[in-house]
Amino acid sequence: MDDAEIVRRISELVDEEHGLEVAHPGAPLTPEQVERRQAIEVALDQCWDLLRQRRARRDAGQDPDQATVRPAEVVERFQQ
Repeated sequence: MDDAEIVRRISELVDEEHGLEVAHPGAPLTPEQVERRQAIEVALDQCWDLLRQRRARRDAGQDPDQATVRPAEVVERFQQ
């Protein structure tokens, strides 16, 4: 996955997350929607991490294609 594909995926996930929030304004999310929102948040964290890894590798003169998606357990522990 190249940078443009990652950015496109981030945009898709953000759109989906926004859609969950505006589908029923003021109404609480269903348990399924809450679960999906949490999955989206993890996927976004993984995408952003992968994009940062690719850019860092490129800046260091390394192959950005060697960057890998880290497990949810790893990216969820990062400090914002």
